[in-house]
Amino acid sequence: MDTIFALATARGKAGVAVVRVSGPEAFAAGTALCGALPAPRHSALRRLTDPAGALIDEALVLCFEAGHSFTGEPVVELQMHGSTSVVSYVLSLLGDMPGLRHAEAGEFTRRALENGRLDLTQVEGLADLIDAETEMQRRQAVRVMSGELAQRAEAWRANLLRAAALLEATIDFADEEVPEDVTPEVVDLVSRTLTELRRDERGVKIAERIRHGFEVAIVGAPNVGKSTLLNALAGRDAAITSEIAGTTRDVIEVRMEVDGFPVTFLDTAGLRETDDVVEAIGVARARDRARQADLRVFLAAETDVETSLWQEGDIRFTPKADLVKDEPQSISGRTGQGIDSLLRHLSTVFADRIVGSGLAIRERHRVALASAADALDAALPLIAQGPVTYDIAAEELHRGIRALHMLIGRVDVETVLGEIFSSFCVGK
Repeated sequence: MDTIFALATARGKAGVAVVRVSGPEAFAAGTALCGALPAPRHSALRRLTDPAGALIDEALVLCFEAGHSFTGEPVVELQMHGSTSVVSYVLSLLGDMPGLRHAEAGEFTRRALENGRLDLTQVEGLADLIDAETEMQRRQAVRVMSGELAQRAEAWRANLLRAAALLEATIDFADEEVPEDVTPEVVDLVSRTLTELRRDERGVKIAERIRHGFEVAIVGAPNVGKSTLLNALAGRDAAITSEIAGTTRDVIEVRMEVDGFPVTFLDTAGLRETDDVVEAIGVARARDRARQADLRVFLAAETDVETSLWQEGDIRFTPKADLVKDEPQSISGRTGQGIDSLLRHLSTVFADRIVGSGLAIRERHRVALASAADALDAALPLIAQGPVTYDIAAEELHRGIRALHMLIGRVDVETVLGEIFSSFCVGK
């Protein structure tokens, strides 16, 4: 492979900038810049010089031998002062060295995958960790990046390999010493694995909500304080407010964090019958987005809630609490009354919903899990018919194993690699 290099920290002026070099010529490149390298996995302060011997900067240099680095290749990291001039000069010197080239987006991580340092699910977890904005997103990404999903897939694979081996032993070595009736053990292995696969498949939808965020629609009649509430939640004037009914015509979105959950609040047009063509379009959009949202906050008297939009987990508040006396379930964007109660309710609902989430967090994961589960669904009736159909059942089990291989990136994943690595920055 070529030796690649890139700035691994953000561009621009900073206290420290890290340049990473990975590949067979990494140590030679490091030696050219700073002379004698420190021992692998030990850091040391070195003077960086150009080919003429002129001082460029002083840097903390760290080296990793092959098999002990993030990429699995020899790696040299230069931790320099974060001057744009210093970084640019060092990168230009590296680019002039034979056998070195600038890394492409995500190329360091791709080499970690190709060299067996990470599996595909860990790569996806790393991408999610880099993108994480909330505590729940961070926790979910760390679990996947740490290899928990791959370990679970490996356990499923081991169960299916054992089951297939028992069936094939019965077929190929009928005269040898094998269990006379393998059906009970095989059925147990396949059934347990199938149950876990279906459970994790169902959990993908909730896990995706943690990745992309929950949507909460604020719903009610015109001029009940929906936009004022949105602004209070956002802590800024995200929506226009006025005493004129029907000010909001389109859906306004504000993204924020609620107890670690990523949440997008939707301010929708006031629900009413209207002859205004533009407002009617806004009302129709409001109803559509409200139905699609994960949860709805109704600002209305109990008798005024539009029941066609109400779903489990929704909450109702009497609006304009600053003007309403002795109303326990009321809220006001002007005074803040009731907002803490709203946020506590949202946190409780979301916490209850993520109980069913698993480690599989992407549509690709769901498809692989569903394919494996479908194969096991097909295998179980064949196993129940006895040795006469064991050969077909074994093939179905191998189909399930291949689906698990796709999950962790062992086979047939080239079509998804480009999309995954395009989300990485250069230097990672």
